[in-house]
Amino acid sequence: MQPEWAQDALFYHIYPLGFCGAPEINDPHSAPQSRLEKIQDWIPHMQEIGINALYLGPLFESNTHGYDTTDYYHLDRRLGTDETLIKLIRELHVNGIRVILDGVFNHVGRNFWAFRDVLQYGQNSRYCDWFEGLHFSGHSPLGDPFTYETWQGHHELVKLNLNNQESQQHLLGAVRYWIEEFGIDGIRLDTADCLNLNFQKELSAFTSTLRSDFWLMGEVVHGDYRHWVNPETLHSVTNYECYKGLYSSFVDKNFFEIAYSVNRQFGEQGIYRNLPLYNFVDNHDVDRVASRLQNQAHLYPMYCLLFTIPGIPSIYYGSEWGLAGLRTKTSDQALRPSLELDNLRQHAPQPDLPNTIQKLSHIRSNSTALRRGSYQQLLVKPEQLAFIRQTADQTVIVQINASDEPAKFDLPTSVLNCNHVSDLLNDGEKIEIANDRLITTVFPHWARILTL
Repeated sequence: MQPEWAQDALFYHIYPLGFCGAPEINDPHSAPQSRLEKIQDWIPHMQEIGINALYLGPLFESNTHGYDTTDYYHLDRRLGTDETLIKLIRELHVNGIRVILDGVFNHVGRNFWAFRDVLQYGQNSRYCDWFEGLHFSGHSPLGDPFTYETWQGHHELVKLNLNNQESQQHLLGAVRYWIEEFGIDGIRLDTADCLNLNFQKELSAFTSTLRSDFWLMGEVVHGDYRHWVNPETLHSVTNYECYKGLYSSFVDKNFFEIAYSVNRQFGEQGIYRNLPLYNFVDNHDVDRVASRLQNQAHLYPMYCLLFTIPGIPSIYYGSEWGLAGLRTKTSDQALRPSLELDNLRQHAPQPDLPNTIQKLSHIRSNSTALRRGSYQQLLVKPEQLAFIRQTADQTVIVQINASDEPAKFDLPTSVLNCNHVSDLLNDGEKIEIANDRLITTVFPHWARILTL
């Protein structure tokens, strides 16, 4: 069953190693540096914009970017000690913010202790079966006297054999430790679309015995989301289908794209109608959305759309100020910068955007229709979209205008049964209904959120 808190969550996503300015290469002999404490200074900002859940990227001991884990049981020394993480999560919880961590269980780094044992002892290592496709009949591209499966051909990332009971129990033991020692509220499963599905089911059953409200969300880029989101496996997955449409519909002046995706997923015949998917416009793996948009004014209606379509919205740190960032063929570092809060407040590309997000989060948190309601498309044009979100006790109509000009919306009111509506986004403006038509004008690059 979906935890209640997750359906009402507004996530903030931080990539800690970049955010905290950690060295790119981990020195395993260096003393821990409590850089993770920096996140505490951002808690008031998170609260201001309505955040009640934080997704922290990889935190545990690794060699470089965090996804090449070397020890699942200890915080990366570049970020601090285990006590640093305990104190941070305690402070976040005190301030009403739940915490989910990255679970990187598909693969490990070459410095993972069990793989080092294989490097040292070869076929005599008792951990040979911990790794997928390990064979001593050839040589790896890195000169090892054996070959092994990797994640997408990256030989620094060694695929775990999660059919092996010992490797599986090692990971489940780490999860128990994270829950009992750190007090986490959920896990985002890295590369869930590549991760052993039986292990995901084992993880779901295991965590539910420890906490009935524990949340599991998977990173899935392609595929039928129902393969992962079901009573036996995960509660949610990343909604990459809508991610693409959320920005390209503005760039291409083609709202038919995002309208098609949302209707296919959540409309009357939607295949994911009861699945609360994890929605986002950017993250640590893709270009910042401000760099994708050709018109920065589109950030405002785009976030209006993110906060009002079905699903769980997430904001990637810094993007609430319109921060730009492009990945290259060899590096994601531009997507994962160290940021200083005071500097952003003084020099942000879009200084008014956090205020808009604050308003949107307040509207969403006070609207059952926006958090849990049904979805029905009312109108779609190249640069305009209107839809209705509805529960038994609330009706909300959303109108989005991406155009450089004011847009007129003329909608039938047979579903409303009222004489006027109030605009939650625009200072509660009252709009009268006449002759069974709701006629409004929406400012350029803006929206209306109307309620009875």
